[in-house]
Amino acid sequence: MSVFIPHTAETAPTTARRAVEGVQGRFGWLPTPVALMAESPQLLSGFLAASAGFEQTSLAPVEREVVILTTSTSHECHFCVALHTGKITEIGASAALITALRAGTELPERRLEALRQFTLAVLKHRGAVPDDQLDAFLGAGYQPGQALDVVLGVGAYTMSTFANRLTRAPLDPPLAAHAWTPAA
Repeated sequence: MSVFIPHTAETAPTTARRAVEGVQGRFGWLPTPVALMAESPQLLSGFLAASAGFEQTSLAPVEREVVILTTSTSHECHFCVALHTGKITEIGASAALITALRAGTELPERRLEALRQFTLAVLKHRGAVPDDQLDAFLGAGYQPGQALDVVLGVGAYTMSTFANRLTRAPLDPPLAAHAWTPAA
């Protein structure tokens, strides 16, 4: 039995209602993780603000999805992996790229693999990325500010994945086609 209650725009704490309505309007349905996060309006607004900030970085849409999917698979968040599989599919990523991201294996594109490796280094070293790994990231054509953008993405989606795992957010039916289970 879960102690977390999925809210609606009507049942959410007053300070979370506008955010819940906004997400529901963007998706056309209310993702259960948002309904569950609404119990903490501060968490919900913090995640939404951080993810909106991440969307404004100079990383290209597919690069942002590489950061998100790398973080989500590392944290074993089935919901985030399914949702962002749909997003990266919509922006036209190759099946080979999507399969590799979901499996946590080497990406077919060198530059995106450098981004994935750097994201993994940020996660593994809790930000204290060794110089050689930062150099490899920069050597792939990324800029120092983009290293910090990766930290923003990791932070935003760590917040989300941890909340989703704590609340045991179920996979919503619109995402069933992209269901994911961590490798054993």
